[in-house]
This record gives sequence, structure tokens and C-alpha cells, in this order.
Amino acid sequence: MTNCDEMRVGLSARLDGEAGAWAAQAGLAADALDRHLAGCADCRAWSRAAEQLTRAVRVQAVAVPDLTVPILAAVAAERHGAERAARRQAEGRRQILRIALGATAVVQVLLALPVLFAGGGDLHTGREAASFDIALAVGFALAAWRPDRARAFVPVAFVLAACLIMTSAFDVAEGVTALAHEIGHAAALVQAGLLWALSRTTTVSREPARPVTVAP
Repeated sequence: MTNCDEMRVGLSARLDGEAGAWAAQAGLAADALDRHLAGCADCRAWSRAAEQLTRAVRVQAVAVPDLTVPILAAVAAERHGAERAARRQAEGRRQILRIALGATAVVQVLLALPVLFAGGGDLHTGREAASFDIALAVGFALAAWRPDRARAFVPVAFVLAACLIMTSAFDVAEGVTALAHEIGHAAALVQAGLLWALSRTTTVSREPARPVTVAP
């Protein structure tokens, strides 16, 4: 005669798929559990409760899709979009600077040409200054046309602007000339600033974009 405790151990083994091993170890027939359940209502109730508990514990976890690849792809796309927007903005600033620098070069040539071909006064000195202005204007125009060369003109432009402003300040202070006559030299400082800004935007626009690798 088998007791309920022993049968319930066997029922637990059956739930784990080890009923045969349990029966062999206990020295019982393979159908011993079924015959006991047929005559024991308490063990039948215990078996049903154990089966329900086992099913609840063994519920498989819901499969969660791997979102690593689409998330990385979205991050890469967002980053590339931000880089493209920044480059478009930098290109817009560069175009404005190119136009402004080119315009100052044209104005400089237009102001120098009459002096170059005019007569009277200190003709030789005036023509030398006009030739110098035209040469500078050509350099500024070249920098506006080819922004990648703007950096080479920056030191020249700033040295020229500094010298003109310094000598003008001395001349005005000594009464050699009037401030109104020297105010035009401020254009040299403006051109130097435009060249410097243009060289900066050119450097930024040529920086290579760092690649973003998305793992397969």
C-alpha cells in the first residue's frame, strides 16, 4: 500500500518529466500513479493544483525584438541630418562673406582707377597708392572666388589694416590730415575681418564627417 505523500512525490516527478525514473527508484509499476489517482480524491485535487501552479511558473517570456539596429540607424540618420543642416548653414554664411568681400574688392578698384589715370597733384605718389590698392583688390577678389585661399591673405590684410589705422591716427593727432580724410582706411579693417571669417567657414566646411557604424 502506498501513501499519499509518496504518490505526491511521484506526481511532482511526473510534472518534471521524471515519472519513469521515480517509479523505478520507488520499485512501483509505471501505472502506479494513475491507479492511485483513480481511488484518491485528495491526490487528484492536489495534482490539479500542482499542474496549474507549474503552468503559471513555466509561462514562457514574451519574445522581445532586438531594436538595437533600428535605434542605431535612427541615431545615425538624425546625426547625418544635423550635420547636413550645419553644413548648409555654414555654406550660406560663406556665400554671404564671399559676396561681401568681392563687393569691397570691386569698390576698391573703382576708387583706385580714377587716381591711377588722373593728372595733377602728386601724380607719382597717387599712382603708386592706386596700383597698390588695385593689387590688393585683386587678391581679395581671388579670395572671394576661391575661399580655400582666403587664409593666406589674412596676415597681409591685418598687417595692412593695422599699419593704415596706426599711421592715420598719428597723422590726425599731428594735424597733418583730417579725420574725415582717413576714415576710409577703416575699410581695410573690414576687409581683414571678412577674410578672417571666410577662412574660418572654409576650414569648418572642409572638416570630414565622422562615419557612424551600425552593427548588423
